[in-house]
Amino acid sequence: MRFGARALIRLGALKHNLDIIRKAAPGSKVMAVIKANAYGHGMVTVAQHLTDVDAFAVARVPEAIQLREEGIVVPIVLLAGAMDAREMRIAMASGFEPVVHCREQVELLEAMATGSVTVWLKVDTGMNRLGFSPEDALAMIRRLNAAPAVGELRLMTHLASADELQSSMTSEQLRHFRPVVDGFEGAVSIGNTPGTLGWPEISDAQHEFGFRGDNWIRPGIALYGISPFAEQTGVDLGLKPVMQFEARLIATKFLREGAKVGYRGTYISDRDTRLGVISAGYGDGYTRHFRSGTPVLLNGRKVPLIGNVSMDMIAVDLGPNAEDAVGSVATLWGDGLPVEEVAPWADAIPYELVCGVMNREDSEVVD
Repeated sequence: MRFGARALIRLGALKHNLDIIRKAAPGSKVMAVIKANAYGHGMVTVAQHLTDVDAFAVARVPEAIQLREEGIVVPIVLLAGAMDAREMRIAMASGFEPVVHCREQVELLEAMATGSVTVWLKVDTGMNRLGFSPEDALAMIRRLNAAPAVGELRLMTHLASADELQSSMTSEQLRHFRPVVDGFEGAVSIGNTPGTLGWPEISDAQHEFGFRGDNWIRPGIALYGISPFAEQTGVDLGLKPVMQFEARLIATKFLREGAKVGYRGTYISDRDTRLGVISAGYGDGYTRHFRSGTPVLLNGRKVPLIGNVSMDMIAVDLGPNAEDAVGSVATLWGDGLPVEEVAPWADAIPYELVCGVMNREDSEVVD
């Protein structure tokens, strides 16, 4: 029996979630986003299991190289692009598809005498992060189409507030993007997770925006069973959590009313009760920002975190009549306790929590 915190990764849930996403955008090509170690779920494991997607997306060249070295042969999109001539040469030699978001990257491609790389030109429609303004995009399209090293040009943009279904921001961004893609012959990608699940016009983008190539969606967090919408959990959307983050109960003891718990004694018990100690802490990725009251699922009931999170342990109030045995499994998030429910207790978003799992004990991967 292992007593440390660990992530249980369920590949069957991953496949289920992909099916749900495909149904939201029928006929679309799927670019599965597996950057940041597949949001903490294991990049290589996820890539080896998702054999029926059309491409993977990572942030940086080293991630793409690792995938190739592990035998992943499907197209890999570099969301941050190639940052210098060396990375651009690697991208071209390895068949990576760089996103081009600044003039320096356009110039890198123009300096390449030969090649046939697929390029994604990023248009900044209001995110104000990476990409060219819609006003500059048409000139960049002409330059890239004339570059000898560019074999195929595609377009993308990124939505800043698609998770806010009542916000006008997404409609504004789509309005800015429309004149850039109207009549475009190549492929276009607009739909991140919330865009795909929450905005029907994005799922039917070819008809709505008038381009002639494939419509590509870029699912990220939903692949892992997590909702991008604050008012819903993944379960509400028909998704299944891929990660079960769990630890063990390693000690119980009587706790008197008025007793202080943990470093600095920030928690003072308001009753006689039983205290439980669970083998998870910020060294495992269970952030120290979790406050007293954060729910932990133990033996079918939710018990509250009490006191500060330590490096390797947390304390919970088991209740006065608790009979929990040492060795019991505690779910920190997963089945019965969605990470979306836990995240607000740390003033965090679910993305942060799953990306932050440290896996001091190896993850277990199951079908």
